Amino acid sequence: MDKYLISIVGPTGIGKTSLSLKLASYFEADIISADSRQFYKEIPIGTAAPTATELNVAKHHFIHHKSIKDSYSVGTFEKDANAQIEQSHLLNQVVIMVGGSGLYVDAVIKGFDDFPDVNPEIRTQLNQELDTNGIEALQKELKELDPESYDSIALKNPHRLIRALEICRGTKLPYSSFLNKKKTKKSFKTISIGIKAERSLIYERINNRVDQMIESGLLEEVKAVFEHRNLNALNTVGYKELFHYFDGEWTLDFAISEIKKNSRRFAKRQLTWFQKNKKTKWFDYDTNPEIIINYLNQELKKTS
Repeated sequence: MDKYLISIVGPTGIGKTSLSLKLASYFEADIISADSRQFYKEIPIGTAAPTATELNVAKHHFIHHKSIKDSYSVGTFEKDANAQIEQSHLLNQVVIMVGGSGLYVDAVIKGFDDFPDVNPEIRTQLNQELDTNGIEALQKELKELDPESYDSIALKNPHRLIRALEICRGTKLPYSSFLNKKKTKKSFKTISIGIKAERSLIYERINNRVDQMIESGLLEEVKAVFEHRNLNALNTVGYKELFHYFDGEWTLDFAISEIKKNSRRFAKRQLTWFQKNKKTKWFDYDTNPEIIINYLNQELKKTS
């Protein structure tokens, strides 16, 4: 019997968690989280991690299983996720994967290029240089170290840029030299669905979500991890802006407005990434879940 991974993608705040719970309940399936910040147990509010009630609806994996002090790469996640999917498939033909971290989603679905481990301090140093010198200095360095990657990656995406540079610095070899090697064949078939909405509505939902995070105690959460602010796990929207506030550099109102702005920019990058997968079937955010379930059942029958 064929095994299936149902992958749910879409921008932040669009309703992926809610849909994943409905699908997991229907298919009696486990949920794999592919959100690279929900891995960390100390920061549930700012990462919009599922609540305790939501976690009880279905068996979740890769939620709060790491500390912000742990080093956890996308390559390690791919290996861990594949092992868990294989284990979950022993009990059920279907596994649900949900998350907005495009690189992590693709690692599970397509396989990930095999990079050697590098010292995590290199990424910390690069993040500090990004804050101090700006993104242009890092772009210039990549052009010198790896012209091929400079011409191919999204240079305005700091995460992609830093990922390429940490490999260049850590291995003394071009990032591009590790790409497009033969990947291990997956033991499952993937059905990808996406959730979308008009951009204005996405932005409105993001703004409201940030306000809800503040009301739920985001300030206290950020204050509790403030002493660890240089860790890579905390170099993310919602934390780095409030670190400026706690450092006395920004007002609270300005920090919150920056969280909203940077979250909107992140959502735009997510859509650009996920729309590259032409096999993804997109649904409006307010589509009746039964319509999505019917579509999935048809796809399961078609590919069996």
